[in-house]
Amino acid sequence: MRFFCALSILTFSLKSTFGQVANDSLQSKSFNLHFQTTYIYQYKPAFNSPYSGLNSLKGTEETENSLTSTLFLGIRLWKNCEVYINPEIAGGSGLSGAFGLAASTNGETYRVGDPAPTLYLARGYIRQTIGLSTEKRNEDDGANQVGCLMPKKYIQFLIGKFSLADVLDNNLYSNSPRTQFMNWTIMNNGAWDYAANVRGYTYSFTTIVQLENIAYKLSVATLPLVANGADLNTNLGNAYSLNAEVDKAYKIHEKSGNIRILGYYNNANMGSYEQAIANSDNEHIPDVISTRKISRDKFGFGISADQQINNVIGLFARIGWNNGASETWCYTEADRTILGGIMINGKGWKRKDDNLGMAVVVNGLSTDHRNYLADGGLGFEIGDGKLNYGYENATELYYSYKPVSYPIWISGDYQFIVNPGYNKDRGPVHVFSIRIHVEL
Repeated sequence: MRFFCALSILTFSLKSTFGQVANDSLQSKSFNLHFQTTYIYQYKPAFNSPYSGLNSLKGTEETENSLTSTLFLGIRLWKNCEVYINPEIAGGSGLSGAFGLAASTNGETYRVGDPAPTLYLARGYIRQTIGLSTEKRNEDDGANQVGCLMPKKYIQFLIGKFSLADVLDNNLYSNSPRTQFMNWTIMNNGAWDYAANVRGYTYSFTTIVQLENIAYKLSVATLPLVANGADLNTNLGNAYSLNAEVDKAYKIHEKSGNIRILGYYNNANMGSYEQAIANSDNEHIPDVISTRKISRDKFGFGISADQQINNVIGLFARIGWNNGASETWCYTEADRTILGGIMINGKGWKRKDDNLGMAVVVNGLSTDHRNYLADGGLGFEIGDGKLNYGYENATELYYSYKPVSYPIWISGDYQFIVNPGYNKDRGPVHVFSIRIHVEL
């Protein structure tokens, strides 16, 4: 912690020193340095749990916490080209090790075996922009964005290591567990099994074409060597992920809105739920890992929308679907999802830096996935050893409070989950959280 306190002071000093350059001549900004740290504490009381399996959410009372800290370094290499490097440290654990829920409750934690603080390279990529118009707009300085004048129309290429969720499925009101909703299937589309290692990052080549009020995005990315794995398979000949999105901005009665249509196709050494069931017998539970075969695929789509209602209220929604025949490989065990929510800015009560948010998500499984779990099979995230199937429902309510003028936010968060792990025999579950977020 002393290291990151010192790093925060250094970051603030550098921003103070070079911030004037950005204000006086935005085009002359040559690099920036930003920092974030987020602490989350979660408490879960005991809940009804007549039985459990290896991957169950524990029925007993439980507390966990997590801490992430990230340094965002951006350097302009030449005109419209930057490199971004993000060393990150993460420690802590989700409740029950982030097992037992598709709608896992802390988006800052993943299924990492060792919760001890670990330093790693989260992002390291180059971004090149090619202008398609002479008209430009100010691009504010921020994390992974060196302040500049950006062409209003452009083609952009990103290559390196980053998160696909940085560029796709960017719902305005629900996209970051550090400042918005924490639940996995609320912060991202739960049915999008997006290419990532266990910490959420991948190697990717992404192209963005930004026109007047529409953007076209295409990504080719690497998948992990094994489901939920730490190591990425860089041999695109036997494993790869294709992702495409169309992002349309519009206005209704002068109020801004966005709709995004996303499609994806993953191809890897995946197992088949149907084959795992066929291979099992009365003495053995089905094992999807034993059925892994090169060139199995998973594909699906997602639709995301956000709409400003007035100066303080915004609404948002998502739906998602995947074919659910092959095992979940990267993100979370949801094959269908539908989400709706509301965000209210504190301007209404003279607290413009505060936000109140509420969302409800319903997740479901494909028939093959459901039958596999009902027979006692285990996924990489859920599996109670038995399944009385029902849709998994999660409701999240949070209030983000900025107590002082410094960039620190304190949030209180409550999540209510029905049918955890799609099992009507267990739950409901209550989760209470406190989050502290600082960014410079």
